[in-house]
Amino acid sequence: MVELIEPSLLVDEKKCRRNIKKMVDKAAANNLQLRPHFKTHQSHHIGSWYRNMGVDKITVSSLKMAEYFAADNWRDITVSFPLNVLEIERINKVAGKVSLNLLVDSPEAIEKVAGKIKSKVGFFIEIDCGYRRTGLDPGNLDTIEKILALLDKNRDFEFKGFLTHAGHSYKAAGDREKILSVHRETKDGMIPLKERYISRYPDLVISDGDTPTFSVAGDFTGIDEVRPGNMVFYDLAQNFIGSCDKDEIAIAMGCPVVAKYPHRDEIVVYGGGEHFSKDYSFLPDGTKHYGKVATPVTDGWDAGETGMYVKSLSHDHGIIHAGKEKAEKLSIGDIIYILPVHACLTAASMRSYILLSGERIERL
Repeated sequence: MVELIEPSLLVDEKKCRRNIKKMVDKAAANNLQLRPHFKTHQSHHIGSWYRNMGVDKITVSSLKMAEYFAADNWRDITVSFPLNVLEIERINKVAGKVSLNLLVDSPEAIEKVAGKIKSKVGFFIEIDCGYRRTGLDPGNLDTIEKILALLDKNRDFEFKGFLTHAGHSYKAAGDREKILSVHRETKDGMIPLKERYISRYPDLVISDGDTPTFSVAGDFTGIDEVRPGNMVFYDLAQNFIGSCDKDEIAIAMGCPVVAKYPHRDEIVVYGGGEHFSKDYSFLPDGTKHYGKVATPVTDGWDAGETGMYVKSLSHDHGIIHAGKEKAEKLSIGDIIYILPVHACLTAASMRSYILLSGERIERL
């Protein structure tokens, strides 16, 4: 077991590599281009595990992140976030080094950067297939045509295709059929666009990105590219949704026990909202929780149910429901392992990882 003295985010490299291989194999089996989203791990070291399996195209969520991975020789990068027209300097810096794709859903954004971008840049038009966050309705052909006309006018702008994120799949809550319904809804929105524009733009790409539908669905007809992100780590939210088994979760927070209260069935750990974020999920009986306690073993952790969970978080404190007997058996200074609800936000909060070998790896 790794020796810890403070809240630390542990990464099981073997599980990560298995999850990455699962992505690679599934994409290949369905003739899909895999462009994994690196916003989950944001690490050169973990990125190398993808590269070793043949991945050469990636997705990021900011130009700052694009800079970070460009510095590690990733040369084909899509920024899957609405174009921030104020970042012209960063766009030019990154586009001068890599094949850069940006995301737009309005003519105004194109007009504001026209003449300011100095290198060739690809543009995806973002489509909203039901998430209702950003993107155009797939039937909004008038706006799509206006964007295409502006792109076609600029020799340094290349239309790459249509991109969507089925984020509403995260509301499926363990219902496999709901996940598949979201997947069908997404395809129903995107495929007609492909059929309409493929003769005009023979190389256009239909890009779909979310972990739940990619993990569960089997029919990707009409989709060209997939962008799973959370899948590298998975987490309890994905397990609750139904897109992974608990033993596929590849990260755990190691937290020191700092206080114990058997009379109220609780212990307190050093590890709070600052470390986990405050995303939550639910137990089968509807109880809200912020993480579940796993059992430490020699080579990591056993993800089987322990009955212990994080019932509340403050800044640095995590209050664990443990039950009287388990609270009595634990000692002050023990390290307990907690599976996080949301891997992406927990990783962003922690800023670095510790492999089970004890090696610390940094991230953006």
